[in-house]
Amino acid sequence: MSRSLLSDVASKDIPDAVGRLLVIPIGALEAHGPHLPLGADLLQAEATARELAEQYPCFVAPGVPYGVCPGSRVFPGTVSLQPSTLARLLADIGEEFYRMGFRRFLVVSGHGAAAHMAALRDGIGDVVRRHPEAKAAVLCDYEFVYELRGKVAPSTDGHAGLLETSRVMALSPDLVGTERPVVDYRVHRFSVGDPSREEWPESVIGDTHGASADIGQKIQAHVRKRLLESVQAIFGGS
Repeated sequence: MSRSLLSDVASKDIPDAVGRLLVIPIGALEAHGPHLPLGADLLQAEATARELAEQYPCFVAPGVPYGVCPGSRVFPGTVSLQPSTLARLLADIGEEFYRMGFRRFLVVSGHGAAAHMAALRDGIGDVVRRHPEAKAAVLCDYEFVYELRGKVAPSTDGHAGLLETSRVMALSPDLVGTERPVVDYRVHRFSVGDPSREEWPESVIGDTHGASADIGQKIQAHVRKRLLESVQAIFGGS
């Protein structure tokens, strides 16, 4: 069975699939400036999951397109779930896959907000707590992308900035607009509460003028390498 997308697998083939790692991509429907699509987070997570499946024996579950993103709710298009809702959703999804026979779970999120990631860990963690033989890991692929800050982008680059713009240009160039915003994010890291429009005038952090598909391809290659290393360390090499 060569297919890696679980949605492409017939029901009769599920017994052959359950011995593999199951990757669950998570996104968010969230504003990404005037130039990137609302679904950029899931787009990146799914692309990364599919690339992992080319290197490591795993199946990729259909992605979850919603997440916890209260900071960007002021911008049109953003949908933010309650953390408890996302945690419960992932726990239910994980429990159903466990019932089928899957025992190893990798949750790959393209959205990295702290409350969002905590909800994902809580949700899939609930499955592991109920079933000690299950094993799970949760990560945001931007933990790898941001290793390149100060190298191919300024150290202050962030949401929908040069790195993310370049990455989406490499993965789905037809969805990237022509605008190249420059935004100074004025929220102090110790501040509590959602940013105001004065503190965050657009859903971008950084200067996107230098973004390119070439940079995006280098970013994705780095993510691919670091993700494979992490998966092998956590779940064993293959």
